[in-house]
Parts: sequence; structure tokens; C-alpha cells
Amino acid sequence: MLLAPLGLILVAAAYKTLQVRAAREWPSAPGKVVISSSEVREVRVIDRDREDNYRTEHRNFANIVYEYSVAGKKLRNNRVSIGEDRGNFLVAETIAKYPAGAIVMVYYNPLHPHEAVLERDLPKGLWGCLGIGTAIIVAVVFGSAIGLHRLGEFVSTRLADPKLSALVVALGAFGFVTALFALALHRQASLARQWPVVSGTIRTSGLERFVGTPSERLERGQIMFQAKVTFAYRYNGVAYVSEAASLGGKVTSTSSGLVQRFARKYPDGATVKVYVNPANPSEATLEPRAGFVWLLWLLVAAFWAGAFYIATHG
Repeated sequence: MLLAPLGLILVAAAYKTLQVRAAREWPSAPGKVVISSSEVREVRVIDRDREDNYRTEHRNFANIVYEYSVAGKKLRNNRVSIGEDRGNFLVAETIAKYPAGAIVMVYYNPLHPHEAVLERDLPKGLWGCLGIGTAIIVAVVFGSAIGLHRLGEFVSTRLADPKLSALVVALGAFGFVTALFALALHRQASLARQWPVVSGTIRTSGLERFVGTPSERLERGQIMFQAKVTFAYRYNGVAYVSEAASLGGKVTSTSSGLVQRFARKYPDGATVKVYVNPANPSEATLEPRAGFVWLLWLLVAAFWAGAFYIATHG
């Protein structure tokens, strides 16, 4: 299970590599950039907490529209790279690289000339990074399994009931991982408070109703409500849209009233202060603080208290 996501990433990278090799044989034609601006598109995102296993969110893209001619026929396209663009990445950099009016070289599929790109190479060092990442993940997964087993053996010699050693180690490990998440959230909030602040406008503010993932005891999941606040802002002359009103994630509950209170804070059309990540301006927030991190620390305390009680009382 832990290695399955890594396998999917490697398969996707291999597929893209084959696409790149095919694109290297494509002919080229001169073209001209006619539109160069940011654009908001709706993207599907995997969400295992929903019955449909996905949600939609708005993301920022560099909309680079260029014209080129093949066999006397004028064509248009807006695909920049052979790689998959999921949005919220290098938006300003791409717009600066391909300004309106720029003359570009267009690589097109000779069998389907309307398929074209401006860049037909994958990022340099991609497979090297994936190789190193794979080695690290494999080492962590198997190292953790072996290490937890050894730790269980060590703990069992110091418990009144050695059979409970696995449970003690598991609770301690869960508490440790949760503590790492809490520290990471604290770190993120600390950095976000130092981000530059710009003026923004609330585009939409309301509730989204959806059916949650059914449990083993229920054939159908619960009705859930989620606050959906979308705001627009500009940074260094480029327009962006974000839905990350809070660093703690979107507020979700089975109670519409609880979620509504959060949405009411940001009525439609209101002017707000937006904290923008200068390294990636697509990342922004209205609340640069870890509001619910105390829940994580309560979980940490509960895991470790449970481990201590079982270790000392059996």
C-alpha cells in the first residue's frame, strides 16, 4: 500500500518519457504568441473523503495562446509543455517567458497538426530525482518496518505483559508522526505570517454539500458540508485566484451551521488582506495561522498517554 503511489508516479513518468521521445520526431514551424495571461481553470483532485473520490478546485494556469501554420492552414494552441500541467506552478515565470507578440518555435504532431507544444523536453534530472526519491522511500518503508519490529522486541522485555509491546510501539509511533504534522503546520504558519500582503476580493463564499465516503457499517456516507471561499488578488501584475482561505485546510463538518460561521466571515465582494507566498504566488491564504493545530497536540497527548498507561498497567 505504501509503495503503490510511488509505482503510479514511476508509471506516469515512463509514459511521459515515451511521449517526449515521440515528440522529438515532430516537425517545427514558426509561430507567434497572441495571448499571454493568467487563467483560472477547474481541476479534478483526488479526495478519498468523498463518495465520488474526487473534488473540483480552481487553479491558476499560464494561458499562452499561439498561432502557427501547417500546409497553409492557420492553427491555434495553448499547450506549452509536453509535461502535465496541473496548475498553480510557474504561472508568472511562463507568462514572462512567452509574452504576447513573441515569435516562438512550435512543434506539432504531423498526423494531427492541431496537437502542438512549445517545449518538448521533460525537466532535466527528472529520472535522477525519481531514482533518489525511490531509494529514500524504499529505505524508509523497509527501514521503518524492521526498526519497529526491533523496537517491539526491545520494549517487550521491559513490559509486564510482553504481548502488548506491539500496541505500545504503535501508539508511540502514531503520536510521533502526529507531532511531526503539528510541528510542520506551526512552521508553515510562521512562514506565512512573513509573506507579503496584498489586497484581494472575495469572489464566492458559501457552502458545498457532498456525500462522504461510506464506512464499513453504512452503505452510504454521511451528508457533509464544506466552506468554499474563493478570493482573487494580483501579485507583481499577475492575476490569481485561490480557495485556501485558511492554512488549516477547508472547514468540513456534518453541521451546516458550524461551517456557515466560517463562510460568513468572508461575504461576497468583501475586500480582504491576502498573504502571498513570493516563491509561488499561486499559494496564498487569508488566515496565516494554524487554527486547529491544538487538536493535533491533543491527539499526540492521547497516543502517548495511552502508550504509557498500557506499558505501566498492562
